[in-house]
Amino acid sequence: MARSSMLLAIGVLAVGAVACAPADQPAPAATATGSAAADTCTKDQLKLVNGGKLTIGTDKPAYEPWFKDDDPSNGQGFESAVAFAVAGELGFDRTEVQWSTVKFDSAFAPGAKQFDFDVNQVSINPDRAKAVDFSKGYYTVKQAVVAIKGSKFAEAKSVAELKDAKFGVQVGTTSLAGVKEVIKPSAEPNVYNDQVDAVNALKNKQVDAIVVDVPTAFYVTSAQVENSKIVGQFSSTGGTPEEFGLVTEKGSALKPCLDKAVDSLKSRGDLAKIEQEWLGSAAGAPELS
Repeated sequence: MARSSMLLAIGVLAVGAVACAPADQPAPAATATGSAAADTCTKDQLKLVNGGKLTIGTDKPAYEPWFKDDDPSNGQGFESAVAFAVAGELGFDRTEVQWSTVKFDSAFAPGAKQFDFDVNQVSINPDRAKAVDFSKGYYTVKQAVVAIKGSKFAEAKSVAELKDAKFGVQVGTTSLAGVKEVIKPSAEPNVYNDQVDAVNALKNKQVDAIVVDVPTAFYVTSAQVENSKIVGQFSSTGGTPEEFGLVTEKGSALKPCLDKAVDSLKSRGDLAKIEQEWLGSAAGAPELS
């Protein structure tokens, strides 16, 4: 990410801790869509926390590449762009959207919410779903290879070019499944109980590269390992995919409308375009072929 303050480390660390999911993470709760949603999702029929405005929550500071310039309202950055795209599907233009500052862990805590939905890299899981509702996933977390700049594998463009690399990875994660099932290196990876041990192995050049999820990779390269870079990202086939979802108050009538909006954006390819723009090569995480 393009921030270098202590706030970056704190904020993105929270993201990384949430996003690095075990390979056996349970599947997201089932969602409800259909004709009922279509009948009640017109703008004038939505029950909103502030009449006539769609209120979207996120944390502050709002970090890159999820947002840009700490300003969610500018439409730049992956999650700002997604939020405005969803708003458009619900019938709201830019002037009808307002943003509310919501601490990360407050977004999915029990109780009434002062937002219509929150967008803040919140992974869908059953424990959180006891307190809030989630939309269908708008981003499936990918895995990223991180190496030291100028090292042997730092400029790899494909999975095949990484076959001879010695990897470090945390036990029990989708990252480990990705190494074994997608990269399939010639040497067994070094497996660590804690992610920080894998990071330290990279620092100490005990491994050529580490694999973590993409949100964590941005944190590693910006705050943990000096002179490191994201070599590239890839989709893991191991375990249940981890997804970020839009958060609503438990029992919110808006949920099926958000599901419908996410489905529409996916089916048209709009979400894929937003992801490529803000989480792809421009953000320093190109796709590995």
